[in-house]
Amino acid sequence: MPARVTLTRAVAVIAAVLTAAVLGATPAAAVADGTPASPGQYPFAVKLAMTHIPRPDGTFYNSACSAALISPTWIITAGHCFHDIKRVPVSGPVPYATTATLNTVDVSQSPGEIRNVISVQQSSKTDIAVAELSAPVTDVAPLGLSDTKPAPGRVLTIAGWGATSSINPTPGTQLFTGQVKIQTVTPATVTVVGYRPAADTSACLYDSGAPYFTTTHHRAARLVSVESNGPDCPHTAAETTARVDTVATWITTVVPNLPCADRWTTPTSQPAEASDGSE
Repeated sequence: MPARVTLTRAVAVIAAVLTAAVLGATPAAAVADGTPASPGQYPFAVKLAMTHIPRPDGTFYNSACSAALISPTWIITAGHCFHDIKRVPVSGPVPYATTATLNTVDVSQSPGEIRNVISVQQSSKTDIAVAELSAPVTDVAPLGLSDTKPAPGRVLTIAGWGATSSINPTPGTQLFTGQVKIQTVTPATVTVVGYRPAADTSACLYDSGAPYFTTTHHRAARLVSVESNGPDCPHTAAETTARVDTVATWITTVVPNLPCADRWTTPTSQPAEASDGSE
């Protein structure tokens, strides 16, 4: 159950096929043709590591996803990252041991902060789940949720921890980032295409659940969608992401300590978006 986020230059990561029940989602790999995040950038970006996941034949495997911190004790990710033995997304206690690492851009240089994931709740509308952490994260500002409909042409930033090679891909140790543009919007999804640094900037294996967020200069970042599935990367085709604003009200009923909208002031450490009419 790989994820879709790590931006890497000139790599072609084969997207793993997942027969998840939500939206037919398939996990994504790394964000191809992106750039490494700078120290201190996007501390809310979460690296998920899952271990001892059961298969129908009785064997086990390890996998990974990406996510984002949305409150001191809750994260948001792709729903298909947590599933049963038949790959049907599940709610309740996590179905396998899962750790969340954040507040670092390179786990090989700085371990960041690590929490266990203890429970998960699935959205009924789209490929989104929120998951509870074992202890609060008190020194990282959560990423605020967008409550407005996304607009085609809007520039979003992706940040994630996917693989960086199509040959024996493994979850990344470095956070990568890049920018995309919104192409289409449906009640459940937002499709995006690569924008910067390249037209084929795109999510890949182990990027599922990676956040797509606004980074407009002098405004707090807002989470617009999370990575769901897409073609093999890198690619210039549309990537499917799960829309957040349509489930924001549901999230407030599940997450008891969600910051108020007027206190969502997550710094983005990102240049202003291009003046392309997306504002």
